[in-house]
Amino acid sequence: MSKDKVQIFDTTLRDGEQVPGCKLDTEQKLIIAERLDLLGVDVIEAGFPISSPGDFNSVQEITKIVKNATVCGLTRAVKKDIEVAAESLKYAVKPRIHTGIG
Repeated sequence: MSKDKVQIFDTTLRDGEQVPGCKLDTEQKLIIAERLDLLGVDVIEAGFPISSPGDFNSVQEITKIVKNATVCGLTRAVKKDIEVAAESLKYAVKPRIHTGIG
């Protein structure tokens, strides 16, 4: 990677839902993910797969449509979280697990 390249790591689909009153369903997330991919975003943090069956499903469905961006699932530093995230990302062209310590 060139030292002059800025990479865009978008967290709209995960962190954006932390805004009070904001709840996106899978179809809405798919539309946003597709547009982010078309815009050339480098990394899309698609969700926190272990947090709910809905989030797991959304991440997995996003991996099926994103062609260029890295699709990322957030986890805690917990083995089960990482295993669930890996499963949700199995269809991604470029999967990434984003692990936090806190």
